[in-house]
Amino acid sequence: MFEGFESRRVHVRDASVFVRHGGQGPPVLLLHGHPRTSATWHRVAPRLVAQGFTVVCPDLRGYGRSRGPAPTADHRAHSKRAVAGDMLAVMRSLGHSRFLLAGHDRGGAVALRLALDHPDAVSRVALIDCLPISEHLSRITDTFATQWWHWFFFAQPDIPERVINADPDSWYRGDPRSMGRENYDEWREATRTPDVVRAMLEDYRAGLTVDKGHEEADRAAGVRIRCPALVLWSLRDDLEDLYGDPLKIWRHWAPDVRGHGIDSGHHVAEEAPEALAASLGDFFLG
Repeated sequence: MFEGFESRRVHVRDASVFVRHGGQGPPVLLLHGHPRTSATWHRVAPRLVAQGFTVVCPDLRGYGRSRGPAPTADHRAHSKRAVAGDMLAVMRSLGHSRFLLAGHDRGGAVALRLALDHPDAVSRVALIDCLPISEHLSRITDTFATQWWHWFFFAQPDIPERVINADPDSWYRGDPRSMGRENYDEWREATRTPDVVRAMLEDYRAGLTVDKGHEEADRAAGVRIRCPALVLWSLRDDLEDLYGDPLKIWRHWAPDVRGHGIDSGHHVAEEAPEALAASLGDFFLG
């Protein structure tokens, strides 16, 4: 994976971030989702490099090989604001003060926070298979609660750790053929690491508490994404089935929004890398 890329560990405030980077040209920051690592981009990143971009793929705080502080009672140590601060520091450490940004799933929530909190740093943002967390929570139905029950299970204290760590291979399921063997092996090692599992759960606990509060405060204050935004969603996932056209929701958060669906399941970077890289490249070059 990631032939021609360099890897390093960047120490930022109270976290240590593992990051891969390579290529030459305008910088692009790619943020993975749950429960993946930066390796999920292994089929997309080289395609973007071939299009003329510098590509940076970090593990989010506590995921993969990144490490953060111990969880806090208010979950702020794993808030999207804290993780967005990590990502900004990583990009600055690599010499990129302004960059293009894409986030998938939970990485999309971090991308939203980064674009809202640091608008001068983000020139364009792509939001993939995600909505603002507060938008999900304001639309809870029995269908959402049934299909997305893990959000609320993960928010419980202590019990999820005990359940998942008892048999992580049964809880987190993946296919090495579709994921790619090296990506699968890296992901499997992470999901077997109790500290990683705890951090991933803290991500969700923060989502239902401090992150929700930050988003609601932004909406009340009229804070919106200033840069152009691309919204992409997987047609064989459930985002459109649950909410209809995601663009209608995202237009409450950004004045310049465009987007479309991609024929893929949820892990689009692994399942449809050609289509995803083409959509991202066209948008970033636009």
